[in-house]
Amino acid sequence: MQEEIRKVCREVLERVTPKPSDRAKIEALASKLERKVVSASREYGVKAVVRIEGSIAKDTWLKEEPDVDIFMRLSTAVPRKALGEVGLKIARKATEGAKQIERFAEHPYLEAVVDGVRVNIVPCYDAKRGEWLSATDRTPFHTDYVKARLDEKVKSEVRLLKRFMKGIDVYGAEIKIGGFSGYLCELLVLHHKSFINTLEAFAQNKQRIVVDIENYYRGRERELQLLFREPLVIVDPVDKGRNVASAVQPQKLHTFVAAARVFMKKPDINIFYPLKTNAMSIEELRQRLEKQGSAFVFLTFGRVDAVPDVLWGQLYRSQRSLRKLVELNDFKVLRDAAWSDEKDLNMFVFELEQRVLPLVKKHLGPPIEKERECENFLAKYIHKKDVISGPYVEDGRWVVELQRKCTDVVELLREKLIEGGRNAGVAEQISQVLRKGFGIFVNNEVVEVYRKNSEFAEFLTNFLSGRPVWLEAA
Repeated sequence: MQEEIRKVCREVLERVTPKPSDRAKIEALASKLERKVVSASREYGVKAVVRIEGSIAKDTWLKEEPDVDIFMRLSTAVPRKALGEVGLKIARKATEGAKQIERFAEHPYLEAVVDGVRVNIVPCYDAKRGEWLSATDRTPFHTDYVKARLDEKVKSEVRLLKRFMKGIDVYGAEIKIGGFSGYLCELLVLHHKSFINTLEAFAQNKQRIVVDIENYYRGRERELQLLFREPLVIVDPVDKGRNVASAVQPQKLHTFVAAARVFMKKPDINIFYPLKTNAMSIEELRQRLEKQGSAFVFLTFGRVDAVPDVLWGQLYRSQRSLRKLVELNDFKVLRDAAWSDEKDLNMFVFELEQRVLPLVKKHLGPPIEKERECENFLAKYIHKKDVISGPYVEDGRWVVELQRKCTDVVELLREKLIEGGRNAGVAEQISQVLRKGFGIFVNNEVVEVYRKNSEFAEFLTNFLSGRPVWLEAA
């Protein structure tokens, strides 16, 4: 088994390790952009220390997907509210002519695509260690910390871990993914010494994982427990009060644990490079939805004017609220998801046991021995209009059968969302769009949306399968 693992790792490393020509191209691009950011800063009269950070600076980038991170360290005299706008102005000037996307972490920053390479230009403060004014102030210190501890072998191990996480879709700390950042991957390898050791540590885990590389909390474990509540805690070596893994959603952590176990038992390169999903044909989709037997409800709406990171935060918050609304009205949700093309189409998908519920539902009252509670129950229900049957005694307790207020989930959603759904917990920007109109499709009614949007077709094919693509390798 160990030889099989080594063989797969060698093959992956061959794909992800940059060749000298790759390095020359990326380093030239990064240097050119660094100079442009310096020039734009001067043009706008902004004093900035400009430096390449991230995986390029640490030489842990993947040949297939290089990302260039350029940070502008601005004077602490720049007002906090102005940091993002100042940075965006400089970044837009430095990448004129390129595709530009505004992103948002704690403050806005710019992503651009230059010569086919994704570039992030991020402002931060030229702060002293520990005197952070924004979350991004730590990044230059992260770069210095990791660079001082990396050698060529460790860089290779980091590349393996990053590629593995990309393959199982848990890589990236942005809101849409909610996964492992590049810095987190580097710290895990520095701590566990190798990619395989990292997988083994997670594969064997049954409880909370805590890593404190610098031993800040040695002998103070109780304090650490009180300070960090997340299931995965990696204490930041440059800031002992920060958990580097705080952005990792439980679902992504559990997926990584499960995939690590699968790979350790059956190493396969397809976990690193899962096969692309081929969307089902229209006829296959119809048959699948009919065969499933459950009710698929698709709530669609139009463009939300928000940068992607804000959009996904709004989508996930609204998804949780709508699921709660549906469940509080007795509909059993099997699965749910949010999907967006980040342009003109957004969607919530709910798989329910059934679309329409019976008109009547049984409501259990208190046990007979609880005299006061029984009196209150009878007083409440004995003359209530929505009581269809009862109160009566069954199995030692009072029971009534009530008429449901809403039996059709489509009617429920229409009623609650017609005014935007704020009372149901829908996020503000999504609520504004819903007030303008939305569509609700059940099962095969979604076929036209599926036919017109290939990205959605791929998503729905995977959603209906339910099986992670990487699991095909098992």
